[in-house]
Amino acid sequence: MRKRRAEKRYIKPDPRYNDILVAKFVNYLMWDGKKSTSRELVYQSFDLIEKKTKKPAIEVFKKAVDNVQPLVEVRSRRVGGATYQVPMEVRPERRIALALRWIRNYSRDRKEKTMAAKLSGELIAAANGEGASVKKKDDVHRMAEANKAFAHFKW
Repeated sequence: MRKRRAEKRYIKPDPRYNDILVAKFVNYLMWDGKKSTSRELVYQSFDLIEKKTKKPAIEVFKKAVDNVQPLVEVRSRRVGGATYQVPMEVRPERRIALALRWIRNYSRDRKEKTMAAKLSGELIAAANGEGASVKKKDDVHRMAEANKAFAHFKW
C-alpha cells in the first residue's frame, strides 16, 4: 500500500504547565532544533503576561489562541480554466496550527526589545481581541465572506 494517510503524531505535554497546546507552541517557536531555548522563551513571556495582566498566563494563552483560530478560509479551486477562491470550513487541527503560526509570525514582527516581550505583547493583545494575529483572522474571514458566491464549488 503506497499512498496511505500519514499517522498522527502525539506530543508530550510541556513540563511546567503540563499542557499539550503549550508544548505545541514551543515546537512552533523552535529554531534549529533548540527546544530548551524555545521553552525558556515561552516561560519568560508567560511570566511577563502574569506580571502585566495579574491573570494566570495559561488562561491568557488559551484565550489568545481561541481568538485567533479561523472558522473558515479560502482555498483555490480550478474549475474549467478559471481559479476560484472557494470558502471552506477549517479542520480543528488546522485551526490550532494556523492560530499558533500567526501568533508566532506577528509576535516576531513586533517592536519590543526581547522576543519574550514581543510574544507576551502579542498574546495579551490577541486575548483582548486585538493585535495583528486577530486582524489576520478577520481578514481571512472577510475573504471567505466576499467569496461566498463560489461556495457551491466545494466538493
